[in-house]
Amino acid sequence: MRSLGRGAAGNATGTHPLQMTLWTDREVGVAWNVRISRRARRMSMRVFPGGRVEVVVPQGAGLPAVERFVARHRDWAERRSKELLQLAPQAAERQPQAVAIRLLDQQWSVEYVPGRRVRTEQVGDSMLRVHSPAITDRYASQALVPWLTQLARHELSHRLRPLATEVGIDYSRMTVRRQRTRWGSCSTRGTISLNVCLLFQRPEVVRYLMIHELCHRRHMNHSKRFWSLVAALEPGWKPLDVELLQGWRHVPAWVFP
Repeated sequence: MRSLGRGAAGNATGTHPLQMTLWTDREVGVAWNVRISRRARRMSMRVFPGGRVEVVVPQGAGLPAVERFVARHRDWAERRSKELLQLAPQAAERQPQAVAIRLLDQQWSVEYVPGRRVRTEQVGDSMLRVHSPAITDRYASQALVPWLTQLARHELSHRLRPLATEVGIDYSRMTVRRQRTRWGSCSTRGTISLNVCLLFQRPEVVRYLMIHELCHRRHMNHSKRFWSLVAALEPGWKPLDVELLQGWRHVPAWVFP
């Protein structure tokens, strides 16, 4: 029986997960990938924003077993992939005239002015002035993303620390990242990473995501005990989880040029 190890996956090195392309869904043009994980104990399937499907398998798993697993879940994955493709941010606002931050219920108008250095200047409480050599999609993103990241670092840290105190679960530090697939994560060392794009979600959804990651300080998995703790701290977590899954539609296109 053929197994999915180093030979099947190709030129994997170091600690990076081993990957291979299983097939491409011709109808929607989305690749299905297999990721071979040394940490995985069983097979699982994930569908990412943009519709990409990833099958995670333990190292040494047999290819026939992977194919059977995919066959059992393919209908669900194809439906979910098409749904997320429809929810992907549209390309309309790559040079935004306004930036709306749902977390703060606040909006800034955007003004574009000539400048040698690409940067965003915040003018008062309601205007952003983008300086750049030319008005292009790339310059708009280069100017606005650092401003967005700084705002996320300030606003998310001011919510996470008191929430951790409220629920009685501590963490070592918080980082902010701009990611296409994860809203947040928690490391074994107690570092909680939060996605800049949480700024485009409602406060209730952001609170749930923070509780979710704090619960990983007690349970580094998604076991029954983990979800019981989440439910104890946020009884209405299920609709918030669904809303978060669909939250990518609120992320403007200029965040990921």
